Amino acid sequence: MQALESDSPLIVYIDIKSPYAFVAVAPTLRLESELGLAFDWRPLTLDIPSYLGSARKKAGKVVEAQRSPAQWNAVRYAYRDARRYAEMQGHILKGTEKIWDTRRINTAILWVNATARDRLPAFLNHVYPAFWRRELDVEDMSVVESCLQAAGAPVKGFAEYCETEGRQAHDDLQAQLHPAGIYGVPTYVFDGEILFGREHLPYVRWHLTGRNGPAPDIAYEVFEC
Repeated sequence: MQALESDSPLIVYIDIKSPYAFVAVAPTLRLESELGLAFDWRPLTLDIPSYLGSARKKAGKVVEAQRSPAQWNAVRYAYRDARRYAEMQGHILKGTEKIWDTRRINTAILWVNATARDRLPAFLNHVYPAFWRRELDVEDMSVVESCLQAAGAPVKGFAEYCETEGRQAHDDLQAQLHPAGIYGVPTYVFDGEILFGREHLPYVRWHLTGRNGPAPDIAYEVFEC
């Protein structure tokens, strides 16, 4: 995989642990279905402590933290903003109690893309809401496999894939992203153009449908699931 290249007309970068990616999934899947296309969904596994510090909660209380007051404010705003849109889509968005290592669940995105592309919407629609209700330990291989099974995607071979070519594909892709100018999720890529944030979906639709008329302004599209 090359960070900015795909046989699909649109690359979509996401991370399961991103609340902003969570609220982008439904409208992006809706656009994909509406246009009858298969987008190229890929993981960008965020290194959150590198820019927002780290923290861990237990029973709702912070028991460990390495964050400045400014970083705490940024985190609180991110959740407040994303929670507003999640609720408008009919979802619950609870703040996570630690910074999850999402490499395994994100590698599952590559696996479903490669083995059962038609099950990818079901996989994303199963994993995202449950994770943000705090119902999934996405670091547990058996849990990830149960998510694949729930979505009707193949399970056999995934554990080995996750430790071999899947891990290599994931890590090779991550190494390309920052040099390519991709830093956050959701990010949309087409024809070498990089758009960060779901507010660009009207522009993405305009591009994918032939660029007829003037380019639209940014907007936050909300669909109930």
